[in-house]
Amino acid sequence: MKKFVPLFIAAALVLGACGAQQKHTDKDAAAAISAAKSVNKKAKKAEFEWRDTGKIIKKAEAAAKDGEFDEAVKQANKAKKQAEMALQQAKAAKRARPRI
Repeated sequence: MKKFVPLFIAAALVLGACGAQQKHTDKDAAAAISAAKSVNKKAKKAEFEWRDTGKIIKKAEAAAKDGEFDEAVKQANKAKKQAEMALQQAKAAKRARPRI
């Protein structure tokens, strides 16, 4: 039983941290949306903008407008991640060559 005590303590700490939610402000939401738009603009310039990224940014803006700042940040971060992956895809496409 003594062998499991550190495991129980670690599990309690992890689960306790999962229960704590961070409350975001309107400034957090605005910054996250701005960052998502910026990265998506780069993806669009590279002609690799993903289909749903703009829609997700609009969802983030709507959530921020409704005062749901946590949801706005979540959606903006999702859109930013998609735009970052689109940029990676654009970079990989530049190196693509047919196999001989």
